[in-house]
Amino acid sequence: MKLNRFGSAAAVLSVAALALTACGSDNPTAAAGSESADSSAAAGVTGTLTGIGASSQNSAMEAWITGFKAENADANVQYSPDGSGAGREAFLAGGAQFAGSDAYLKADEATKAKEVCGPEGAFNIPAYVSPIAIAFNLEGVEEINMDAATIAKVFKKEITKWNDEAIASQNPDVELPDTAITVVHRNDESGTTENFVEYLSAAAGDVWDYDVSGDWPSDIQSENAKGTSGVVSTTTSTNGAITYADFSAVGNLSTVNVKVGEEYTKISAEAAAKALETATAVEGAAENDLALDLERDTTEAGTYPIVLLSYHIFCTTYEDQATVDLVKAFGNYVISEDGQKTAQDSAGNAPISAAIAEKAAKSIDAITVAK
Repeated sequence: MKLNRFGSAAAVLSVAALALTACGSDNPTAAAGSESADSSAAAGVTGTLTGIGASSQNSAMEAWITGFKAENADANVQYSPDGSGAGREAFLAGGAQFAGSDAYLKADEATKAKEVCGPEGAFNIPAYVSPIAIAFNLEGVEEINMDAATIAKVFKKEITKWNDEAIASQNPDVELPDTAITVVHRNDESGTTENFVEYLSAAAGDVWDYDVSGDWPSDIQSENAKGTSGVVSTTTSTNGAITYADFSAVGNLSTVNVKVGEEYTKISAEAAAKALETATAVEGAAENDLALDLERDTTEAGTYPIVLLSYHIFCTTYEDQATVDLVKAFGNYVISEDGQKTAQDSAGNAPISAAIAEKAAKSIDAITVAK
């Protein structure tokens, strides 16, 4: 199946457009007042839509698929949570009609998208917002404090014991055992990895000297597993293990409070939402593209900076009207108030703001049949 097209002007998003409703809100604001999102979702479309991508979205995606099916009985959406890199690769090869990705399309990928999406390429729509937990399994310890440099040294395996002075000095009231630290990382190309490493690169100074990438540094040899479920499972079964994963998926694992400024911030959807308030539109992005750059080294108290902003990536044109209608309907359902609340109830993430949802609906509604 051949897909099609991308736009060209600069995207402009105000700070106000990035305000998010906290996870526990009874009144999520996503797509509030958006007639386009609601009417498209209720269109009663038919056919099968295929997506591949981020495993972090899996719980939300299952909820979206169920909710969309309830409104469109003759339509099916199938999603394979193979990882962000695999999703973008499949999408760019024409093997999926949309991708789920914890990282927006890079410049070379945006160029390649024109080969399958037509001359205007593809665009990124924020769909899922969640903090990335630094999750660990250490008997008798429920939470600990760490600054960025300490986190980086742990994941570089320069700190190898839980009672190392660098950790103990930040946790004077915690009895830390002389247990070896087992680092668990993703072994597939992952947007979660890219977001986590981007934080380390920005906030840990010279301690983290690796390039930002969706692939874990090859010279850091440690335990590894595929996908979010893989690293969580390995960490859960290994005393002393530590990993990074979408907060919605860490289950009963303990979590690290991250130092921001002079205070330690406990992980929450509300604290993650604050990190988006200083996000900026990606320089040179197309008019219909909502990719954002986050300020990972913020010092604002109460902000949790290790945030996963996960996207849905669509073509701006598809080969036939039936596919266009199906893509629009599902895309608009995801960003609608109902779609975001459905995901929130299932995955515990924060809903996107009404302002972002409104911009996203305009981009989705502009999808057309290739000429």
